[in-house]
Amino acid sequence: MYTVNGGGAKEASDKVFQFNGAGTLNVSNFAARTFGTFVRSCGNCKTQYKRTINLNTIEATYKGSRIVGINTNYGDSATLKAITIVGDTSKKMIPCQKYIGNNTGAEPTTNGTGADGTYCKYASPDITYK
Repeated sequence: MYTVNGGGAKEASDKVFQFNGAGTLNVSNFAARTFGTFVRSCGNCKTQYKRTINLNTIEATYKGSRIVGINTNYGDSATLKAITIVGDTSKKMIPCQKYIGNNTGAEPTTNGTGADGTYCKYASPDITYK
């Protein structure tokens, strides 16, 4: 289990956190501004694992593309709780992006977004826009 409690990041050219290992990543009380993806489960690592990502009390300030990206075909899951998205009046930032990961090094393909209760779970309170 990996735990990050507190902190911040800004101007990430791509990912704030890249989760390549196995297990669970818990990130709480963290703020990020201007990034590609806040947390991404590796989509094309040579060795793949099931990964669990728990995000709690996260403030994501636009401009960002997605909060979390997971691989459904490896059984990844993400739970988002108390997520605040700031400055994204058009709601362009994707809270949970699902992918079909691979172990070949190829860029993974997407296969949906949003809460589904299995891979992407939003816990109460879930996502607030400011």
